[in-house]
Amino acid sequence: MLNSILSDTFTMETFLICMISSVLLGAVTAWIHSLYNNSSKGFIMTIALLPAIVQMVIMLVNGNLGTGIAVMGAFSLVRFRSIPGNAREINSIFMAMAVGLATGTGYLAAAVIFVLILGGVSMLYQVTSFGEPKRKEQELRITIPEGLDYTGIFDDLFSKYTRKNELVQVKTSNMGSLYRLNYRIVLKDSIQEKTLIDELRCRNGNLEIVCGKVNYGSEEL
Repeated sequence: MLNSILSDTFTMETFLICMISSVLLGAVTAWIHSLYNNSSKGFIMTIALLPAIVQMVIMLVNGNLGTGIAVMGAFSLVRFRSIPGNAREINSIFMAMAVGLATGTGYLAAAVIFVLILGGVSMLYQVTSFGEPKRKEQELRITIPEGLDYTGIFDDLFSKYTRKNELVQVKTSNMGSLYRLNYRIVLKDSIQEKTLIDELRCRNGNLEIVCGKVNYGSEEL
């Protein structure tokens, strides 16, 4: 069942079967990616067509060392004309390439099983809490004037509204006339976020306060 459909003789029938399989599996891969990711239409089309492109290259290169080296050099140039993608986009690209490699070598059943299993697992990971941070930390950035001693000035408010708070960075700005304090906090109750910010504004002279999710590392690869 998992044997290659290709033989020593390259026929139009096998080529069309492999090409149609690549297009269909590429469309499924692109559809799975588009369900949970906000990518451009161009990127989705690329994912859909990439298996067919890789399949064609593999079929042409098969058994020809010189052509293989030339194609490898040509494809390596694409990297210098592309911008970094996030982890999920890179994952979809590699998935589409794997499908193209499988169909290009004639292993159509393996390609179908691969898409079904990997696509199903990917969807499962997206709809569950797999890989999400255990603690709902937030990043709180507070701007204060230089004349205000930031040491312990907000401790009573943090004790009242947060389970955890940590000052992770202090930075001067505006030629040293302002301090920017960067905290990591865990709120006792998320609905008290506005109340906490309002009370902080009374302490920092109504200067800028930013509260948002913590970036646990870049998603770019």
